[in-house]
Amino acid sequence: QGLIMLQLLRVALLWLFLLLPSLLCDNLLCYFSPLLEKEVSFKFIATECPPGDLCFKADGRYGNHSALSGRGCMAREACSQTHSIRYKGSVFVMSYSCCDSPYCNSCPGVAAPPFFQTVLILLSVNKCPSFGGYFILY
Repeated sequence: QGLIMLQLLRVALLWLFLLLPSLLCDNLLCYFSPLLEKEVSFKFIATECPPGDLCFKADGRYGNHSALSGRGCMAREACSQTHSIRYKGSVFVMSYSCCDSPYCNSCPGVAAPPFFQTVLILLSVNKCPSFGGYFILY
């Protein structure tokens, strides 16, 4: 009985030790995927950004063709910039769009501005007369 309690205490302390920095730092959580051709599928990996970094989505263009994509964390100063890279023998122009909310770089399309997200959430909350409470429509 005492040995089990000691093991549980050790596990709890380990979890506290591992989770405390992320709880105190309030770093941004983003999705990561390496720079890949658009046709290649990759399961996003959740990652915690360094302090002050933002989430980004990268788009690599070869002429008028959007051919590469990537996601991750980047310094605020590097956002909205473009530069050329060489990838598999071809030169691509990379552009980066950044966002500052958790996992905001998940969608391949254009994200709605925060104002519209807030309005949508408020419109989806309805009063439930039979329970006297609220529920959210999905």
